[in-house]
Amino acid sequence: MESDEHKRVLDPEHDTAALKALTHPLRIRLLGLLRQDGPATASELATRTGESSASASYHLRVLAKYRFIAEAEHRDGRERRWRALHTVTSWSNESMESSSEGRAFVSLARRRQIEHLEWSLAHHESDMAAGRLGPEWVEPSGISDLMPRLTPGSVAELWATVAAKLEELTARDADDPDAQRVVLLTAALPVARHEQDGGGDGEDTGVPAGPAGTTDPGGNEGAGGGRDEGDS
Repeated sequence: MESDEHKRVLDPEHDTAALKALTHPLRIRLLGLLRQDGPATASELATRTGESSASASYHLRVLAKYRFIAEAEHRDGRERRWRALHTVTSWSNESMESSSEGRAFVSLARRRQIEHLEWSLAHHESDMAAGRLGPEWVEPSGISDLMPRLTPGSVAELWATVAAKLEELTARDADDPDAQRVVLLTAALPVARHEQDGGGDGEDTGVPAGPAGTTDPGGNEGAGGGRDEGDS
Protein backbone atom coordinates (compact mmCIF):
# COMPACT_ATOMS: atom_id res chain seq x y z
CA MET A 1 0.00 0.00 0.00
CA GLU A 2 1.33 3.42 -0.94
CA SER A 3 0.92 6.75 0.81
CA ASP A 4 0.38 10.13 -0.82
CA GLU A 5 0.42 13.72 0.40
CA HIS A 6 -3.14 13.36 1.69
CA LYS A 7 -3.08 9.90 3.26
CA ARG A 8 -0.51 7.93 5.26
CA VAL A 9 -1.15 4.22 4.68
CA LEU A 10 0.10 1.87 7.40
CA ASP A 11 1.08 -1.69 6.49
CA PRO A 12 1.66 -3.82 9.65
CA GLU A 13 4.14 -6.00 7.78
CA HIS A 14 6.41 -3.14 6.63
CA ASP A 15 5.57 -0.37 9.14
CA THR A 16 5.90 -2.30 12.40
CA ALA A 17 8.01 0.34 14.16
CA ALA A 18 5.82 3.21 12.96
CA LEU A 19 2.73 1.30 14.06
CA LYS A 20 4.12 0.75 17.54
CA ALA A 21 5.13 4.41 17.74
CA LEU A 22 1.61 5.57 16.95
CA THR A 23 -0.03 3.12 19.37
CA HIS A 24 0.13 5.69 22.16
CA PRO A 25 -2.81 7.87 23.29
CA LEU A 26 -0.84 11.12 23.55
CA ARG A 27 0.87 10.69 20.17
CA ILE A 28 -2.45 10.05 18.46
CA ARG A 29 -3.84 13.16 20.17
CA LEU A 30 -0.86 15.33 19.22
CA LEU A 31 -1.08 14.20 15.61
CA GLY A 32 -4.81 14.89 15.59
CA LEU A 33 -4.33 18.41 16.96
CA LEU A 34 -1.73 19.23 14.30
CA ARG A 35 -4.09 17.97 11.60
CA GLN A 36 -7.06 19.83 13.04
CA ASP A 37 -5.53 23.17 14.04
CA GLY A 38 -2.36 23.42 11.94
CA PRO A 39 1.31 23.88 12.91
CA ALA A 40 2.19 24.35 16.58
CA THR A 41 5.09 24.23 19.01
CA ALA A 42 5.58 21.67 21.77
CA SER A 43 4.70 24.35 24.34
CA GLU A 44 1.42 25.18 22.59
CA LEU A 45 0.48 21.52 22.33
CA ALA A 46 1.47 20.92 25.95
CA THR A 47 -0.98 23.62 27.03
CA ARG A 48 -3.79 22.06 25.00
CA THR A 49 -3.17 18.54 26.29
CA GLY A 50 -2.20 19.28 29.89
CA GLU A 51 1.20 17.68 29.40
CA SER A 52 4.60 19.16 30.17
CA SER A 53 6.53 20.80 27.34
CA ALA A 54 9.27 18.21 27.73
CA SER A 55 6.81 15.33 27.36
CA ALA A 56 5.10 16.89 24.35
CA SER A 57 8.47 17.59 22.73
CA TYR A 58 9.62 14.00 23.20
CA HIS A 59 6.48 12.49 21.68
CA LEU A 60 6.57 14.97 18.78
CA ARG A 61 10.13 13.86 17.98
CA VAL A 62 8.95 10.24 17.92
CA LEU A 63 6.17 11.16 15.48
CA ALA A 64 8.73 12.98 13.32
CA LYS A 65 11.09 9.99 13.36
CA TYR A 66 8.41 7.83 11.75
CA ARG A 67 7.34 10.54 9.25
CA PHE A 68 3.92 11.42 10.67
CA ILE A 69 4.98 15.04 11.19
CA ALA A 70 7.82 17.37 10.17
CA GLU A 71 9.23 20.74 11.12
CA ALA A 72 7.17 23.70 9.94
CA GLU A 73 8.29 27.23 9.19
CA HIS A 74 9.37 28.95 12.40
CA ARG A 75 7.75 32.25 13.34
CA ASP A 76 10.62 33.65 15.38
CA GLY A 77 13.31 30.99 15.28
CA ARG A 78 13.18 30.40 19.03
CA GLU A 79 11.05 27.24 19.24
CA ARG A 80 10.58 24.46 16.74
CA ARG A 81 7.15 24.28 15.12
CA TRP A 82 5.64 21.05 13.84
CA ARG A 83 3.15 20.26 11.08
CA ALA A 84 1.31 17.09 10.08
CA LEU A 85 2.51 15.47 6.86
CA HIS A 86 -0.86 13.91 5.99
CA THR A 87 -4.51 14.67 6.72
CA VAL A 88 -5.48 11.07 7.54
CA THR A 89 -3.90 7.76 8.50
CA SER A 90 -5.30 4.74 6.69
CA TRP A 91 -4.94 0.98 6.94
CA SER A 92 -6.50 -2.31 5.93
CA ASN A 93 -8.52 -3.86 8.77
CA GLU A 94 -7.80 -7.32 7.37
CA SER A 95 -4.05 -6.70 7.44
CA MET A 96 -4.16 -5.24 10.94
CA GLU A 97 -6.13 -8.24 12.23
CA SER A 98 -3.19 -10.51 11.40
CA SER A 99 -0.96 -9.21 14.21
CA SER A 100 -1.36 -8.36 17.89
CA GLU A 101 0.29 -4.97 17.27
CA GLY A 102 -2.17 -4.20 14.50
CA ARG A 103 -5.16 -5.17 16.61
CA ALA A 104 -3.92 -3.05 19.52
CA PHE A 105 -3.49 -0.01 17.28
CA VAL A 106 -6.93 -0.32 15.67
CA SER A 107 -8.59 -0.69 19.08
CA LEU A 108 -6.80 2.39 20.43
CA ALA A 109 -7.51 4.44 17.29
CA ARG A 110 -11.22 3.62 17.41
CA ARG A 111 -11.49 4.62 21.05
CA ARG A 112 -9.65 7.85 20.33
CA GLN A 113 -12.22 8.57 17.60
CA ILE A 114 -15.04 8.10 20.12
CA GLU A 115 -13.28 10.56 22.46
CA HIS A 116 -13.05 12.99 19.56
CA LEU A 117 -16.79 12.63 18.98
CA GLU A 118 -17.52 13.47 22.61
CA TRP A 119 -15.24 16.53 22.43
CA SER A 120 -16.83 17.61 19.15
CA LEU A 121 -20.35 17.34 20.55
CA ALA A 122 -19.44 19.56 23.51
CA HIS A 123 -17.68 22.03 21.18
CA HIS A 124 -20.65 22.09 18.79
CA GLU A 125 -23.15 22.74 21.58
CA SER A 126 -20.95 25.53 22.96
CA ASP A 127 -20.59 27.13 19.52
CA MET A 128 -24.35 27.02 18.92
CA ALA A 129 -25.15 28.48 22.35
CA ALA A 130 -22.61 31.29 21.91
CA GLY A 131 -23.83 32.17 18.42
CA ARG A 132 -20.54 31.26 16.74
CA LEU A 133 -22.60 29.10 14.37
CA GLY A 134 -25.73 30.45 12.71
CA PRO A 135 -29.27 29.01 12.97
CA GLU A 136 -28.89 27.47 9.50
CA TRP A 137 -26.77 24.74 11.16
CA VAL A 138 -29.48 23.63 13.61
CA GLU A 139 -31.40 21.32 11.26
CA PRO A 140 -28.59 19.58 9.35
CA SER A 141 -26.49 18.89 12.47
CA GLY A 142 -27.01 15.67 14.38
CA ILE A 143 -26.24 12.05 15.21
CA SER A 144 -28.06 8.92 14.07
CA ASP A 145 -27.95 5.51 15.75
CA LEU A 146 -29.31 2.81 13.44
CA MET A 147 -28.98 -0.99 13.26
CA PRO A 148 -29.84 -2.21 9.73
CA ARG A 149 -29.27 -5.82 8.65
CA LEU A 150 -26.55 -5.78 5.97
CA THR A 151 -24.10 -8.18 4.36
CA PRO A 152 -20.33 -7.55 4.40
CA GLY A 153 -20.57 -6.63 0.73
CA SER A 154 -23.31 -4.10 1.38
CA VAL A 155 -21.31 -2.49 4.19
CA ALA A 156 -18.27 -2.20 1.89
CA GLU A 157 -20.51 -0.64 -0.78
CA LEU A 158 -21.89 1.80 1.78
CA TRP A 159 -18.36 2.90 2.78
CA ALA A 160 -17.44 3.48 -0.86
CA THR A 161 -20.63 5.44 -1.54
CA VAL A 162 -20.15 7.71 1.47
CA ALA A 163 -16.47 8.31 0.58
CA ALA A 164 -17.29 9.20 -3.03
CA LYS A 165 -20.12 11.55 -2.05
CA LEU A 166 -18.01 13.21 0.63
CA GLU A 167 -15.20 13.83 -1.87
CA GLU A 168 -17.70 15.36 -4.31
CA LEU A 169 -19.28 17.68 -1.73
CA THR A 170 -15.93 18.70 -0.22
CA ALA A 171 -14.67 19.77 -3.65
CA ARG A 172 -17.93 21.63 -4.37
CA ASP A 173 -17.86 23.57 -1.08
CA ALA A 174 -14.11 24.26 -0.99
CA ASP A 175 -14.44 27.98 -1.76
CA ASP A 176 -17.92 28.55 -0.34
CA PRO A 177 -17.83 31.20 2.44
CA ASP A 178 -20.76 29.45 4.17
CA ALA A 179 -18.76 26.22 4.63
CA GLN A 180 -17.53 25.25 8.11
CA ARG A 181 -15.36 22.42 9.36
CA VAL A 182 -17.77 19.52 10.00
CA VAL A 183 -16.71 16.64 12.22
CA LEU A 184 -17.95 13.47 10.53
CA LEU A 185 -17.60 10.07 12.22
CA THR A 186 -18.89 7.02 10.38
CA ALA A 187 -19.09 3.58 11.97
CA ALA A 188 -20.19 0.14 10.82
CA LEU A 189 -19.77 -2.42 13.59
CA PRO A 190 -21.56 -5.76 13.14
CA VAL A 191 -22.84 -7.27 16.40
CA ALA A 192 -23.49 -11.03 16.55
CA ARG A 193 -26.72 -12.36 18.02
CA HIS A 194 -26.43 -14.56 21.10
CA GLU A 195 -28.95 -16.87 22.70
CA GLN A 196 -30.10 -15.78 26.12
CA ASP A 197 -30.07 -18.20 29.04
CA GLY A 198 -33.13 -20.39 28.79
CA GLY A 199 -33.08 -20.57 25.00
CA GLY A 200 -34.45 -18.41 22.25
CA ASP A 201 -32.91 -15.58 20.29
CA GLY A 202 -31.93 -12.43 22.11
CA GLU A 203 -29.41 -9.63 22.23
CA ASP A 204 -27.28 -10.90 25.13
CA THR A 205 -23.83 -9.82 24.02
CA GLY A 206 -22.39 -9.03 27.42
CA VAL A 207 -22.21 -5.29 26.69
CA PRO A 208 -24.68 -2.50 27.53
CA ALA A 209 -27.35 -1.90 24.93
CA GLY A 210 -27.34 1.44 23.13
CA PRO A 211 -30.32 3.56 22.04
CA ALA A 212 -30.44 1.93 18.60
CA GLY A 213 -32.87 3.48 16.18
CA THR A 214 -32.58 7.03 17.45
CA THR A 215 -31.95 9.88 15.03
CA ASP A 216 -31.81 13.64 15.20
CA PRO A 217 -34.38 15.64 13.19
CA GLY A 218 -31.66 16.37 10.65
CA GLY A 219 -31.42 12.65 9.93
CA ASN A 220 -27.62 12.64 9.56
CA GLU A 221 -25.13 10.00 10.56
CA GLY A 222 -22.91 10.75 13.52
CA ALA A 223 -19.82 12.96 13.61
CA GLY A 224 -16.26 12.09 14.56
CA GLY A 225 -12.62 11.73 13.67
CA GLY A 226 -11.91 9.60 10.60
CA ARG A 227 -12.58 6.55 8.49
CA ASP A 228 -11.71 3.19 10.02
CA GLU A 229 -11.11 1.18 6.94
CA GLY A 230 -9.52 2.69 8.45
CA ASP A 231 -8.49 6.32 8.77
CA SER A 232 -7.53 8.22 11.86
